[in-house]
Amino acid sequence: MGDEGKLLGKEEIYRLIDQTKCGDGLARERLIQGNVGLVKSLALKFVIHGYELDDLMQVGFIGLIKAIDGFDTKYDVMFSTYAVPMILGELKRFIRDDGRIKVNRQTKQDVKRMRLATEEFLQREGKSPRLSQIAQMMGETVERIAYLMEAQEAMYGMESLDDPESGAKLISGGHPEEKIVEQLNLKSAISTLSDREQKVLLLRYYRDMTQQQIADRMGMSQVQISRMEKRIMGQLRSKMIENV
Repeated sequence: MGDEGKLLGKEEIYRLIDQTKCGDGLARERLIQGNVGLVKSLALKFVIHGYELDDLMQVGFIGLIKAIDGFDTKYDVMFSTYAVPMILGELKRFIRDDGRIKVNRQTKQDVKRMRLATEEFLQREGKSPRLSQIAQMMGETVERIAYLMEAQEAMYGMESLDDPESGAKLISGGHPEEKIVEQLNLKSAISTLSDREQKVLLLRYYRDMTQQQIADRMGMSQVQISRMEKRIMGQLRSKMIENV
């Protein structure tokens, strides 16, 4: 552990890699310890997703070991040039395959602050704030606000679509029995939408986000969201009529 954080020169790294390929376990350990700082710096980029740094570093070390095993000194390049994409790839694969946003205590508190800031802006300005405006109010980056919105969705999920009270936003009815039938028909119609269409529907009608906010979040233009919303509502109306 004494070599942790100690920078290794190109020639030394090449020598250690050659020794590692000959089965030298100590050389392999020196390479790992000599690249702890590299793994840590890359793992820190993903802490925003709610994962613990130690867990991310363990995943990063898997990428580092793959880089050590796959590197050929004949490349005549810096080892880090080869290792960085390997480590990043392992981290991204881990987060993608895990498929969940980790919502820790701090994230929950920040989500609460974000919702309060959004409500205050809405009451004061009479319109929903942009991501950049929320970020400015909270003293956070736009990337952090986008993450908090993802975390908020992970916390509450699509449960609003199953909420009879929320369902009233899209349907109207007279007697309770009629409303129940309409709610069941609406839920059935929503299930036919694509994942992206369901997300737009959720954000627009159950999170009360503006088209521009949704566009910023999903990397689309406001015009595209507007067209998609019209198409979604048309699809829902058609499906509701079919189910009557």
